[in-house]
Amino acid sequence: MTNLNNDIQYLIIGEILRPHGIKGELRVRIMTDYPERLIAKEVKTIYLGTGVSDKRAKAFTVKSARLHKDYLLITLKEINSRNDADTLRGLYAMVDFDNAVPLYEDEYYVHEIIGLKVVTTEGIELGTLHSVVETGANDVYVVRGGEQGELLLPAHDETIVEINFDTETITMNLPEGLLPDELVSDEN
Repeated sequence: MTNLNNDIQYLIIGEILRPHGIKGELRVRIMTDYPERLIAKEVKTIYLGTGVSDKRAKAFTVKSARLHKDYLLITLKEINSRNDADTLRGLYAMVDFDNAVPLYEDEYYVHEIIGLKVVTTEGIELGTLHSVVETGANDVYVVRGGEQGELLLPAHDETIVEINFDTETITMNLPEGLLPDELVSDEN
């Protein structure tokens, strides 16, 4: 499998929003499908930094984690006061790949598909996958670089035909009317 983003060091599990209480607990916006791994203490170390490629991210020991409403409250061994916790506001809580949830055969991490060429089943080249927006219903692929500029494409079982890491392509079957008329008519 080709990883076009070799500088990825971590996977984001949440964003630190603010301190919670006075003893250094952190209120974290959940950005993982598996927050229970922190609560069950399966993950003992997290990294705090500005993003998945942050080479200066620092390791912290997870003392405890619990759910509170729609947020995760994390206590770190190295953070003992509200003031210390406040300095972490806006950083991402991340895990290294050794602590990532193992993927099934047909699964992938988002960073692995960023940079792949996106084409339709009709052979129309749409551009390169720039980013993925996670919505409640389905993901949306942000595709850039084609003649039409930026495209927002729904990504789900009906539209994704194949992700081929050997050819570095994502083939999509898009609903009629989704693409600009001039793009479709140019290819026919």
